[in-house]
Amino acid sequence: MKFTAQQIAGILEGDVVGNPDAEVSKLSKIEEGFSGSLTFLANPKYTPFIYSTEASVTIVNKTFVPENEIKTTLIKVDDAYLAFSKILEYYNSIKLNKIGIEQPCFISESASYGDAVYIGAFTYLSDNAKIGNNVKIFPNVFIGENVVIGDNTIVFSGAKIYSETVIGNNCVINSGVIIGADGFGFAPNQQGGYNKIPQTGNVIIEDFVDIGAATTIDRATMGSTIIREGVKLDNHIQIAHNVEIGKHTVIAAQSGVAGSSKIGSHCQIGGQVGIAGHITIGNNVKIQAQSGIARNIKDNEILQGSPAIALNDYNKSYVHFKNLPKIVKNINDLEKNKWE
Repeated sequence: MKFTAQQIAGILEGDVVGNPDAEVSKLSKIEEGFSGSLTFLANPKYTPFIYSTEASVTIVNKTFVPENEIKTTLIKVDDAYLAFSKILEYYNSIKLNKIGIEQPCFISESASYGDAVYIGAFTYLSDNAKIGNNVKIFPNVFIGENVVIGDNTIVFSGAKIYSETVIGNNCVINSGVIIGADGFGFAPNQQGGYNKIPQTGNVIIEDFVDIGAATTIDRATMGSTIIREGVKLDNHIQIAHNVEIGKHTVIAAQSGVAGSSKIGSHCQIGGQVGIAGHITIGNNVKIQAQSGIARNIKDNEILQGSPAIALNDYNKSYVHFKNLPKIVKNINDLEKNKWE
């Protein structure tokens, strides 16, 4: 699909400098730009590439003034990075705007779906599943009994959504996600083994939640595992039973949250963070990558390490960690000299 510079400027409320009829059909990095592609310049260190790029159209900040001759047509906007993100979102919405029901697929007689839906081939909709308007379900998705999915949500290929799960509006569920599998509940028995504890709860995912590929969210033992509005989960994250994650918290890849822990709103959690069970993390907390959290955390703390400590304390301590062999040698030398 082709767009002219003038059409793109209209979408972004920007100004064209150059050829308004320049056409683009693909996106590119500025250093890899080619004829017919659209790119952007936001980071000043990439400025030299604007004089050599072959991209037909480049989005730039209104403050940009070229110092040399350029071949690319410019679209000037208030914020080039945000504008390019808007174009990506627009492009993606067109790309994903599928409608219809492909065959073969299975839709239970008691399942229901709204207007303008897309249900891809080999999808399975179980009894009493309820799918909202403009929902896009890509091929090979399993939707369990009594699942509810709100309007404008996208479920990509291979996702598995177990029974009783409730998913809100405008969510994105990426490939390989499993929502509502049994929580990790076992009780030791007298024979030295473990008896499984039935997991009878569900998962509730509120509006505008994004869940990355291969992330798993377990159903509650009783009650609900809850992912609040606007949460963004990266790939390969484990959310255990009865966890609650507050509004607009973001968690990076390979992190894990153990059962019954509560995470506040607007937290930022780095990759490979481990959070122990039955603890409470406050609002606006920042946790650096590979940290281990085993205690309750107050609002606004910034943590690093395993077990995690305050970031400033960690940075001060790290200076000594690096010099520990030298420090130990100096202490040993002092002890030796004291007795000589």
